[in-house]
Amino acid sequence: MNTTLASADTLERASQPIGQIAVALPGSTAVFRRLKLDFCCGGQIALQQACDNKGLDVDAVLAELAQLDRPDAPVVPQAPAEMIDHILTRYHAVHREQLPELIRMARRVEAVHREHPDVPKGLAEHLEAIETEMLEHMAKEETILFPMLKAGGRGMAVHPIGVMREEHTSHGEQLERLMALTHDATPPPGACNTWRALYAGIDQFADDLIAHIHLENNQLFPQFEPARSSCC
Repeated sequence: MNTTLASADTLERASQPIGQIAVALPGSTAVFRRLKLDFCCGGQIALQQACDNKGLDVDAVLAELAQLDRPDAPVVPQAPAEMIDHILTRYHAVHREQLPELIRMARRVEAVHREHPDVPKGLAEHLEAIETEMLEHMAKEETILFPMLKAGGRGMAVHPIGVMREEHTSHGEQLERLMALTHDATPPPGACNTWRALYAGIDQFADDLIAHIHLENNQLFPQFEPARSSCC
């Protein structure tokens, strides 16, 4: 990225209301919560002022937020070992960061807005179920399937790949339920910053999970499965 543009973007972010950043930059809520920066009720204050009020180094906070920015999609390596490493860093590690923060925000929204007609009742519980299922799934890939693929075990990999494909189907069903609970991650009019940030994070999680499953199902796994007949 052009350093001049990066500097301009950083300066602009420092002047943005902290609540606006929380909604626009999924993952930032965890940073703000850890630093005790109020992005909900106090979200109208600029990040610079919020940091000054807390005696925080705004440059350090901006640097941490910059790590959350998603660059343009990188070229995915096609060699299996490199593709697996990409999956581990781009998706497995990211999902492990996304889900606990989404669960925390969902609990808060359900508690604070329990009388609101559009409150997503059961959302935190559903996200917890997704987290449990995905942690188990990713652990299987990391300890069994991926080492097998890196070792070139084609014949032995067919069955575990089939299991992973079935679990991916379950992930898709869980995602459909998540979108139904949140009206396709669309917050109601007048939703607070936490509610809006929660749905922005869910929207990004959904995009990431779909891309993750697509990469494994359609690019990685076929390299280790028998060629399918093209006849009709």
